[in-house]
Amino acid sequence: MPASTRTPSLKHLPRYAAIVGEPAGTALSIQAGGLKATVTGLLLMIIASCGQGGHGDHVGMPPAMVTYEVAAARDIPVEYEFVGQTNGSREVEIRARVNGIIEKRLYEEGATVKAGQPLFRLESSLYAAAAAQAEAGLAAADANLKQAEREYARLKPLIEAKAISQKEWDGAASAFDIAKAQFKQAEAQFTSSKVELGYTYIKAPISGVIGRALKMEGSLANAANDSLLATMAQTDPMHVNFAIAERDRNELQSELGAGTLKLAKTGYSVKLKNSEGQFLKATGKMSFSDYKADANTGAYAARAEIANADNTLTPGQFVRVVLTGASHPAAIALPQRAVLDGPQGKFVYVVGKGKDGKPAAEPHPIVPGEWVALDGQEKNGWIIRQGVKAGDQVIVDGTARIFAPGQPIVPMTAAEAKKAAGAEPAPAAGKPEAGKPSAPAKN
Repeated sequence: MPASTRTPSLKHLPRYAAIVGEPAGTALSIQAGGLKATVTGLLLMIIASCGQGGHGDHVGMPPAMVTYEVAAARDIPVEYEFVGQTNGSREVEIRARVNGIIEKRLYEEGATVKAGQPLFRLESSLYAAAAAQAEAGLAAADANLKQAEREYARLKPLIEAKAISQKEWDGAASAFDIAKAQFKQAEAQFTSSKVELGYTYIKAPISGVIGRALKMEGSLANAANDSLLATMAQTDPMHVNFAIAERDRNELQSELGAGTLKLAKTGYSVKLKNSEGQFLKATGKMSFSDYKADANTGAYAARAEIANADNTLTPGQFVRVVLTGASHPAAIALPQRAVLDGPQGKFVYVVGKGKDGKPAAEPHPIVPGEWVALDGQEKNGWIIRQGVKAGDQVIVDGTARIFAPGQPIVPMTAAEAKKAAGAEPAPAAGKPEAGKPSAPAKN
């Protein structure tokens, strides 16, 4: 029988498996006379029987190569993210205050306009005529007032000298008072007519960006109803409205009260993300938080004020609002990959000691908190509220090689693991690794 097809006896199976480099539990198929015999079960039985020598529960299990990180307490900044929508800091409606036909639109739709800039011109001939009539009435009232004043001044020394009757004096005084009242009335009518004439030029009440015109030239602008001509908004600064869920707000208040969360003296700072999750240059601060919850949603309304000199933001955009400025003092955070899920909840593996005093994987149940951004190469971390204390050596890499609690391990720091990986020479191309023979040739 050729050497490549010779079937080894059972007593040589562990040695054979070691020679070909198969790990424990791997299906080993041996060709013999064109038939394949799977001996996985036999290998497991043999390995188990070899391990029953009273050396511990994990004697037959090879040590797992793992990397650990020493847990340290430090101030860890946290961020809170919400969905928000942008709005102009001042949004106004452009409406007609008098009735009239629109003669001309005086602005470019979508442009930036200044406060006081004319936007629409209404037909003004009737209002100009009314203003002229009121001006003439004011002039007549002024002449009548001057005449009554002269008559009053002429009779005053005569009544003092008892040279005229009291009735004549009373008539002159009453005429003077009536003339003053008529002058004021004419003056008010003239002012009103001038204001209405001015309303035929509809001007921008604020500086900002104006939208499309809702009525075109030739349309009737009715002050009583259907008077909306356009809308505009002040976009620098910009407001971003968002809502904080009742549960999140209560947790924040509770942590601030307990001292497990600290807020900067300046309050929350605000950063924004676009719909693709990228940070925008625009930043600002939180300017409003409602004292009561919305009756429909149960959430608390909040608002941020964002500088927008370059008009990056426009009203109506949906953005992600990121609140910064808070931190957890003396907290412990671990990379997210170190936190595992088990039947009893989340846990981490810590470098402990087995029965033989050698390093072993020791599970620690934990209570996690928020996700945070860690410094250095780690992008995502998890605040650990309970279960890990400062100085614990928490396994962060290699947890997939740990099959049961108490398994022997070979713990290394990240620097040691990197150094060990760089010290291992790569096998030459086309050559088998040391200690492993070439695969048997096929007939």
